[in-house]
Amino acid sequence: MGSFYGTKVTFGSHKLFLDPCLAMSIQREGGAWVFGGGLHPPDTATVVRATDTEARTTDGPYLEGKEHIGRFTVITAPDLDAALEWGRKLAQATTLPIEVRPLADGTCG
Repeated sequence: MGSFYGTKVTFGSHKLFLDPCLAMSIQREGGAWVFGGGLHPPDTATVVRATDTEARTTDGPYLEGKEHIGRFTVITAPDLDAALEWGRKLAQATTLPIEVRPLADGTCG
């Protein structure tokens, strides 16, 4: 894995942004960007599970799999069609699959 700044980075056959801020800039210009960020690899994860008496931690990701979330972005969109259009732009820019889903209503914050 190479640096995300100024060099080409590939994971398998997938090309990522030369500039990690490119998608964010495009989304900001379109008035859609809310926040986002990159994530460390899954092997750096710690899972916290509640029991009846305490919270226990285990090393590693919640689920083992070949694919994992490497970055997330939260945008604002007037409807699903607009959100999917942003998803299409991001998928074309990264050549990676992009999952689009709404935030749950009633989220605290």
